[in-house]
Amino acid sequence: MPEVPELEHVAAVLTRRLAGRSIETVEITRPVLIRMPSDDFTAALTGVGLGAVRRLGKPLFLDLDTDQTLVVAPMLTGRFQFAADTKRAPARTCFRFNLDNGEGLRYVDQRLLGKVYLVAADALDQVSGFSEMGPDVLAAELSEEAFLERLRKYRVQVKNVIVNAKFMGGVGNAYSDEILFVAGIHPFTRVADLEETRRKRLYAAIRDVMDWAGPIAAEAMGDRVDKKPRDFLRVHRKGGEPCPTCGASISEVSPNRRVTSFCRTCQPA
Repeated sequence: MPEVPELEHVAAVLTRRLAGRSIETVEITRPVLIRMPSDDFTAALTGVGLGAVRRLGKPLFLDLDTDQTLVVAPMLTGRFQFAADTKRAPARTCFRFNLDNGEGLRYVDQRLLGKVYLVAADALDQVSGFSEMGPDVLAAELSEEAFLERLRKYRVQVKNVIVNAKFMGGVGNAYSDEILFVAGIHPFTRVADLEETRRKRLYAAIRDVMDWAGPIAAEAMGDRVDKKPRDFLRVHRKGGEPCPTCGASISEVSPNRRVTSFCRTCQPA
């Protein structure tokens, strides 16, 4: 699933290439993701001017000159792609915007899990889960004090908390592993068992990992908004490889079918 380091770059690239353009035609091939009738979606977007693309949590928000916002929650496999008419579309292409400069922007979702909304700019609470989402992981309002206060409400395993969008938006399975590794915290430690110093270390690790990963992901992606670079991560999906800090073998387990990677030496239970 794309997370903040990739999605921040996707939003920047889409803004640079879309802002000031307009949609000439809309082609829908798999309407199941679109949360409104296909004819209404097509009519509402044809001829519309495009503005900036923003990210809040994991959804992307594309501003339109009609005072509406196109909201795309890509979930596990949703990706945007720029493509010319002559390039064959992937099998799970859901829709395509043909732009006034001759380019095409399509949305592809191999597992058809994403969600697409078209709502009034001042009615984002119509997007499922938006009103319940906690502060974004990069938001200035998520200070250390605010983070610690929110954390006091939870007693479950720490990894389950930091991937919970109601607690904090934007962090998923991959970067939660990286954050906990940097913090030196075992992923299955209960929040109730974390003393204050370790909670503060967790907050610092979140900031450190986001600052570290963002530029690396952006360089690896370039102008490709459909890539999800992860080779540079230190522990996630590196089961059996040596820990970059201590050299011990990285452990990998899959409770509830979600892969969790960690170092038992650097992150003792």
